[in-house]
Amino acid sequence: MYLDGLIDLLKHVKSGKVMGECNNKGQLVVRKDANGQVVVNGVTHCVAKTAGDLEGLLDSGMRKRHVASTKMNSESSRSHLIATIMIEATDRKTKLTTTGKLTLVDLAGSESQKKTGATGNQLKEAKAINSSLSALGAVISALTSGKDHIPYRNSKLTELLQDGLGGSAKCLMFVNASPADYNITETAGSFEFALRCKKIKNSKSGATVVTEEVRKLKEQLAAMEKQMGPSGETKLKS
Repeated sequence: MYLDGLIDLLKHVKSGKVMGECNNKGQLVVRKDANGQVVVNGVTHCVAKTAGDLEGLLDSGMRKRHVASTKMNSESSRSHLIATIMIEATDRKTKLTTTGKLTLVDLAGSESQKKTGATGNQLKEAKAINSSLSALGAVISALTSGKDHIPYRNSKLTELLQDGLGGSAKCLMFVNASPADYNITETAGSFEFALRCKKIKNSKSGATVVTEEVRKLKEQLAAMEKQMGPSGETKLKS
């Protein structure tokens, strides 16, 4: 997520160059599917069959992330990095398939313009980062205080993370703390933010379990939908 917009970091990854089979459909649109799960229409999907495949894909995306040098950090993150991993496991005996969603997020740090010396485009980046982090803080505050309305739509970041905060999700936060006295304000703020995240209450596991029969029926349905034209008529092959 860069300057309040979404960028597909795997868009130009070709199958074979990085282990995994990838496809891309164009414009990125955040929405919820029929199961209430957040999806991004148009984003590149890659199939990773091994740990090496997955590592290669993550590294490929990481290399394209927006970074820049500031007075506080020679390789400052100018964007939030979000990787969504759909995990599917099938029991060889029962044939039951269990699916789960793992979202890895590397948040850019909140910045003080006075300390970073950011100007021009870097200042715009800092404002966008701080704005999205404020929106995330507002969502966490609403979740931990039991409010009925959760302001997920105030930022693309919170829109993307809404099925990973609260509900049936398990949320973990790892904080980078600076040992320098000079950064004590930022360090204290980061710990306070993490403590607020820790107060989010989660319900029971939301993993989805599908039988072999249901899986086959879904595959047949998907194949039939591909054969249907825009008007719902079946495409004829010559």
